[in-house]
Amino acid sequence: MADLRDRRSTLRRLTTASLMLGVLALENAARGQEPAAPAPTQMPEVVVHGRAEDLLGAAISASQGAVGGADLEDLPLLRRGELLEAVPGMVVTQHSGGGKANQYFLRGFNLDHGTDFAFSIDGVPVNLPSHAHGQGYSDLNFLIPELVSSIDFKKGPFYPEVGDFSGSGAADLHLVTRLPEGIANVQGGMFGYARALLADSPQLGPGTLLYALEYNHTNGPWDLPEHSNRWNGLLRYHWDRARDEVNLTGTFYWAPQWQSTDQVAERAVAANLISRFGSLDPTDGGRTGRAALSFDWTRRDDGSVTKLLLYGFYYRLNLFSNFTYFLDDQVNGDQFEQVDRRFVSGGELRRTWQRVWGGKAVENTIGVQMRNDYIPDVGLNHTVARQILQVLSDDRVEEFNTGVYANNQVQWMPWLKSELGLRGDIFAIDVSSDTPANSGGSTAGIVSPKATLVFGPWKKTEFYLDVGSGFHSNDARGVTITVDPVTLAPQARVPLLVRTKGAEIGMRSSILPGLVSTLSLWFLRSDSELTFAGDSGDTEANGASRKYGVEWASFYKPTSWLMLSADLALTQARYLDGSYIANSIPVVVSAAAVVETPMGIFGGVRLRTFGSQPLIEDDSVRQPASTIVNTLVGYRWRRYEVSAEALNLFDSKADDIAYYYPSRLAGEPAGINDVHVHPAEPFQIRGSVTVHF
Repeated sequence: MADLRDRRSTLRRLTTASLMLGVLALENAARGQEPAAPAPTQMPEVVVHGRAEDLLGAAISASQGAVGGADLEDLPLLRRGELLEAVPGMVVTQHSGGGKANQYFLRGFNLDHGTDFAFSIDGVPVNLPSHAHGQGYSDLNFLIPELVSSIDFKKGPFYPEVGDFSGSGAADLHLVTRLPEGIANVQGGMFGYARALLADSPQLGPGTLLYALEYNHTNGPWDLPEHSNRWNGLLRYHWDRARDEVNLTGTFYWAPQWQSTDQVAERAVAANLISRFGSLDPTDGGRTGRAALSFDWTRRDDGSVTKLLLYGFYYRLNLFSNFTYFLDDQVNGDQFEQVDRRFVSGGELRRTWQRVWGGKAVENTIGVQMRNDYIPDVGLNHTVARQILQVLSDDRVEEFNTGVYANNQVQWMPWLKSELGLRGDIFAIDVSSDTPANSGGSTAGIVSPKATLVFGPWKKTEFYLDVGSGFHSNDARGVTITVDPVTLAPQARVPLLVRTKGAEIGMRSSILPGLVSTLSLWFLRSDSELTFAGDSGDTEANGASRKYGVEWASFYKPTSWLMLSADLALTQARYLDGSYIANSIPVVVSAAAVVETPMGIFGGVRLRTFGSQPLIEDDSVRQPASTIVNTLVGYRWRRYEVSAEALNLFDSKADDIAYYYPSRLAGEPAGINDVHVHPAEPFQIRGSVTVHF
């Protein structure tokens, strides 16, 4: 108990020290500023509205970009997580019921449910460390697509403001502060799909009150209906006057119950034990919820911006899965329940100011970030039909981290700009396990330098050279573990923090009117690769890896009513011993077209192709390539809007995900290595009616 009290005391001291460090840094920076020159050549603030913004003079890499809400609103979406497929090279799929987080892939990473990519909503982090279903778990089902105003994305570890899970990049989704009109929307479609949305932003006192309430239901195409019901709500009060802008935001998300069809063994389908959309355990499923509150204050002075963000949220999940059927327990089966309850709190204080030093335009940024995850219950239970047979592990985890970062940008010449960044992070964890040998604490720190050179623009073309390092944290339980909680066999520990190093050469050009095109050659090396373990439904740490590739992304707006985009990503991903990384996608192609005519007709079409991928380290088993096309067409007049979506237009028999691991069906004498797949949803139509008020 004394050790436990000491560890908690250390967490409190780190929190206090970080707050003092951030405040002192801001005060010293303000006192140490040089007076502004009489006529400084300041770097202008760029307000990003969409991919049509070429970001020349603002971006520090070719793989940094933005997508505006106008570019997203007319694109067909099977699931809301597909908003992230606007990030070139990203693939968003699902391997289970729709109530859990999506599966993400980018730059040769199987990001599982969020590892190695930092998701945030208006700066509030989404990734959950030490999660019951995998490190960095990122459930975006609480998003309401109509409220997304833009997505800023950054790929590579080159950005000092991004800390944990920054190995392959980050995306920050921004929500609107007000709506031009109220929205009342009703949708219906095949497979029991239904959705309703009510949203508006009336004036209230000196500010605007944005409210939204959404309901979703679906059964899906599965033989076992999902019976999924989801509720989303948002309240945001926005106030701005003179130099200050304030947002106070509350959200809730509740999915009280769903049944899931997880990935299934191909041999069960081949033997006609189940159909392609069948289930091998009809009691899989879960429930989840989230409630959050955030405060965001921004002050803009002449040549400087100060921002304060404070947030807190409660999260819960009960997830029942069975990926191996009867491999371990031939009588009761292998279903398990993953339990997660947590309270998350944190904040960020940042200041950016522009000055002229020695006749050179300079922009400096300093900031401090803090986060604490108090997880009173993260556990794993052996279950049958959702009834607990045995508690396999029941832990309490507290995880605190703080990061301090600084960035300096200098315009040396009209055609040469440099950016130097430095980030320092400290993590402290405390684990209290029902297996006493696995209890303990640990503290670790990491320093992440970044550097960029920007050349140009020449003829509206810039060139970039980036180097830097980032990191991801590992599950706190893996840091303190010493024995298997069931068998008590010795277990190897993993490091708390894992470094990623990267480099990129890129180009951005808008030489042709309406066209923005980027090209990047990139390299990443990770000290440890996190991959999905099918037999446990969790991520596990593997060996070091290296990845490199090329990405090309283009956005073209030839007229006011037509938008075209096309992206290509080619990747080679290997462990350092030369073996393949399972589920690393070598080729991703995406393309989209959006039409919005003056006559009120609008529509969109989106194509996504991902290439054949290895499912095992020796590349002897592969998942075939797949192509999915989704379309939308509609008509707007006055206050009314009708539209229809055709999803998986050509009824592709592709798989959303495939894994290779051993399992045992009922009656089989032993486990068999097999491909386990979750099929893409078939052709379906959805209709929508919207009234604006």
